[in-house]
Amino acid sequence: MTQQTRPTVVKSDAEWRAQLTPQEFHVLREAGTERAFTGEYTDTKTIGVYHCRACGTELFRSETKFESHCGWPSFYAPSEAKNVVLIEDTTLGMRRVEVRCATCDSHLGHVFHGEGYGTPTDDRYCINSISLTLEPADK
Repeated sequence: MTQQTRPTVVKSDAEWRAQLTPQEFHVLREAGTERAFTGEYTDTKTIGVYHCRACGTELFRSETKFESHCGWPSFYAPSEAKNVVLIEDTTLGMRRVEVRCATCDSHLGHVFHGEGYGTPTDDRYCINSISLTLEPADK
């Protein structure tokens, strides 16, 4: 797991609430989860770059996205390891690894290792669509 770093984008809850929709705030700032198979990017094949919806930091690239059929967009690696922070998460009686944006400390989802998907890293970054904004390559 990567070391927790101090975020460079720091805002009050009131500032985040003014910027984000209630659903975005719940997932990004309160570590909520969108319902499976409802997210905008779950099945998209668009080539491009995925950014943090809260601060715009580049997080993932479409070439690392794969179909895991889990109900959320899945990636086998972030575009740069330094752009995400991995934190042990023991909520809900499980041991998981939470993925957060290193720039603004927003919750993105969780990463799972060793599930046998056959990806180069054997990791599945299971990310909430609502945490992301896709910038298509053809823009």
